[in-house]
Amino acid sequence: MSRTLPAPPPPTESTPAPAGNTPGPGNPLSNGLKQRHLSMIALGGVIGAGLFVGSGAGIAAAGPSIVLAYAVSGLLVMSVMRMLGEMSAADPASGSFSVHADRALGRWAGLTAGWMFWTLLVVGVAVEAIGAAHIVQGWLPGTPSWLWVLVFMAFFCGTNLAAVSHFGELEFWFAALKIGAIALFLVLGTLAVLGVLPGTDAPGTAHLLHDGGFLPNGASGLLTGLLASVVAYGGLETVTIAAAESQDPARAVAKAVRTTMWRIGIVYVGSMLLIVTLVPWSSRAVTEHGPYAAVLERLGVPGGGQIMNVVVLVALLSAMNANIYGSSRMAYSLVSRGQGPKALGKVSGGVPRRAVLASSAFGFVAVLLSYWWPTTVFAWLLNMVGAVVLVVWGFIAASQLVLRRRLERAAPGKPAVRMGGFPYLTWVTLAGVVTVLALMTLNAGTRAQLFSTGGLALVLALIGCVRQRAAATR
Repeated sequence: MSRTLPAPPPPTESTPAPAGNTPGPGNPLSNGLKQRHLSMIALGGVIGAGLFVGSGAGIAAAGPSIVLAYAVSGLLVMSVMRMLGEMSAADPASGSFSVHADRALGRWAGLTAGWMFWTLLVVGVAVEAIGAAHIVQGWLPGTPSWLWVLVFMAFFCGTNLAAVSHFGELEFWFAALKIGAIALFLVLGTLAVLGVLPGTDAPGTAHLLHDGGFLPNGASGLLTGLLASVVAYGGLETVTIAAAESQDPARAVAKAVRTTMWRIGIVYVGSMLLIVTLVPWSSRAVTEHGPYAAVLERLGVPGGGQIMNVVVLVALLSAMNANIYGSSRMAYSLVSRGQGPKALGKVSGGVPRRAVLASSAFGFVAVLLSYWWPTTVFAWLLNMVGAVVLVVWGFIAASQLVLRRRLERAAPGKPAVRMGGFPYLTWVTLAGVVTVLALMTLNAGTRAQLFSTGGLALVLALIGCVRQRAAATR
């Protein structure tokens, strides 16, 4: 437990011991993640399947203004990550923002934020498994997609049941492949825009300003692109969960957060600008083959579509691995604080194996639901997690408002990671989150997501309040 914050009432999550310690009664989880693992998880975590797959729909809706959408939501997520980094560096825990919400706002908030995020991750596992299976089935059409889902689920469940270093090593190489792919794309795209790539002419501003203008579909298109970009940024929080099992959590979090700004600026905003500069935003190839494949085809890269299929497959598998890891640690953290089934709290070999199995099992059940009831139950599940990222960001900002003041009273001076502009920037970020949630009411599809997510939040908050009141009377 950090010495800079007052100790919360029991039960609490135990934080990993300093480097060199092994799992034990006071240190249930291991510290098997090395700095190189955390560095690559932080770098690769920003390059997710949502960027490669989901950005096509955003471009089709917003046109060139997708650059503005990613920039605005990027500023929002940068502030959120700065807040989360500040709290996690001061008090690293595998429950990350759920633990901070617990300590700042009450146990009901920790329960609500934690189980909402767990639900988001396990549903994400199902979506990613299905997407990866479809890609492989396209290469091997004689094989059933359910078989590949089973293979992927079993493999990543097994990996996460082993030592945490195995998860870290897989993510290290997944991240290396994604970083290499996006770096090559950025280099080729920049050369093409400058007109120095052989066989291409500089496009200038033709696609940016003359194919219907910068805002071809008006404010409604920009709104759709903004919401798509918010979803694409989801998952960056996992690095603060993983940092709690590293050899130097405070340093790992500080380094990850400090690089957030340029990673978001270059990878997301930079690649969107290249795409809408090089290809018409209304091109069918953008939605049918994906925006990155459309650019590679435009540049005459041989087998560009298949190259991007490989990259997307790597991104999907990486997300599966990270989501099983993150959901199991969040479940373990919640249980260790008395906010979940006690059976999931058992740790062996530094790994919460029952939590890993439960999270993987729920993900596999969600896959089955996608086959049995794709337009009813599974669609409801997808809607239910549609706005979870925004709700979690709201909890992070509200928690930082409380914990920053508490930290300054307990230990005056600069924390390891400090968000500037406090408390004004925190309030601006909260207002931004509320504004995006309000904008979701303007579209029928996003309105359904908002109400479904709101229902989940309300149910969990009520359960948390009842449990909190019951604990107070004991």
